[in-house]
Order: sequence, then structure tokens, then C-alpha cells
Amino acid sequence: MKIIICIAVFFIFIVTWFAIPYSPLKADFSTDNKTLKEKSILYKDNEVFKETDFEATPSAIQKYIANAGYIGTKKMNSLHMEYLDVDFKQGKNGPSLKIDYIQNNYVKEPARMALILSSMFGIPFQGYDYYSDGVGGMKGVIAKLLTLFDQKGLEMDVACLVTFLAESMFFPSVLLQDYISLEEINDHQVKATITFREQKASGIFTFNEKYEMTSFTTKDRAVVNTDGTTENVPWTAACDRYVTGADGIKRPTTFKAIWNYSDGDFIYFDGQISRIDYE
Repeated sequence: MKIIICIAVFFIFIVTWFAIPYSPLKADFSTDNKTLKEKSILYKDNEVFKETDFEATPSAIQKYIANAGYIGTKKMNSLHMEYLDVDFKQGKNGPSLKIDYIQNNYVKEPARMALILSSMFGIPFQGYDYYSDGVGGMKGVIAKLLTLFDQKGLEMDVACLVTFLAESMFFPSVLLQDYISLEEINDHQVKATITFREQKASGIFTFNEKYEMTSFTTKDRAVVNTDGTTENVPWTAACDRYVTGADGIKRPTTFKAIWNYSDGDFIYFDGQISRIDYE
């Protein structure tokens, strides 16, 4: 009888634990973002983008900024983005998941926090990608308590930094910072380089005939395999289906993250942007 009672109590605990919204990883995400928000204020509420802010940038950047409608809008200190029901694959031979993806990026110093919410076999799975103070990492937890992976190190630092660079067109205050340099390749391509805490990464932004940013490609983002090993593989972030929002800014609504392996492209993140806003 005692064994049956213990099993019943344990079962009730598990069901309740999965049902409540709290989790240690989500708490870390909230705490880290609160800290970053408090120390990342760079622009005041009355500061807006002007054409002269971008006059030293390549012409493709100037046309992108103007056509997207940023001129005259508030300079942002941070970016908030959300994706719902993303098709996400854990490696070429790994399982496929549907995930929700929530992220916050900060301008004053390169910083990026992203939370992954999903489930595996009915058990909650959560992930946390982070970059702050020059340190990046990626942690995955199942059942809110059991760590599946916790990847850190120099290669992760640079990978997270170049991901921040790839997303800079979503909040162009970043393009005005000293840690970013921009070099014109041709009328529709710009090489961007980010340098922070002795870390450096570069990539190429490509714009279409409407000067919508369609892709960012880099060789500075190593892939971390499921066994913990890393390898250098070209990486592409691709955007499409631009629409103009209620704030008058034109943004992409789809985003794909792609490893460009020698034997073919591997799309591991394929989602629609459900929300973008700024502070």
C-alpha cells in the first residue's frame, strides 16, 4: 500500500510540475533580461533616426533604411522578437520539433537572449541561447530539471556574436555602433564585421532589387554536433515576405537558418515572425 501511495504522490507531483508555468530556465531568462534592460539604455525617447545618421554607410544600407521606413522613427535600445510553431531540427540526423522562440537583443553592447519552448514525447523541453559580456552559450533542459546539453567556449562565443550581427537589420540602431563596421561589396551586397571583447566575426548581407535584406551569410559560425564536436560550415540566415506593419516599418515575416554543407543545404530553423517590437 505504501508503495502505491508513493507512486501516486510522485505521479501527481510530475503532472503538477509539468502543468505549472514556472521553470528554472525560464526564470534565468527573465532575470537576465531584466538585468540587461536596466543597464542597456543608450537612446532617449525623443531620439529618432535621421538620414544623416547613415550617410557614412554603404548605399545599400541607406536604401534599405529609407525603404523600410525607419527614418523618423525612434532609435531603439532593444529588440523583442517572437516566432510561433517553428520547424526546428536538432542536427542532420536528429529529431524534428515544433518550437516557440522568444528573443531579446540589446544595442548598447552586443547582447542576445533567446528562449526555446517545446516538448519531446509529451515532456517539456526548453532551451536557452545567450550572449552577454562577451560570453555565449546554449543550454537545453528536459522536464524543466534535467540538462541535456550545456555548450560553452570560444567557438560558442563567436557563434552567438555572429548571430547577433545577422539580426542587426531588424533593429538598425546596431548599425550606428562603433563595434560594427560596414564595407560595400557592390550595389546589393555589404560586408559587415562585428568586434567585441577581442572577438571578431564577419558576414555578407544581400539585398534584392527593392533593397529588402534577403540573406546574411558567414563562415564564422561553427556548427555544434550532437556529440559535442564542432566543425566550420558556412551559415546563412534567409528572410522573405516583407510586409509593412502598423508602425509603418516594412519587415520580413519569414526567417530560415541554414547550414550550407558541401553535400547540400540543411534548413534547421524555419519559422514565421509573429511579433517584433522595440524599447
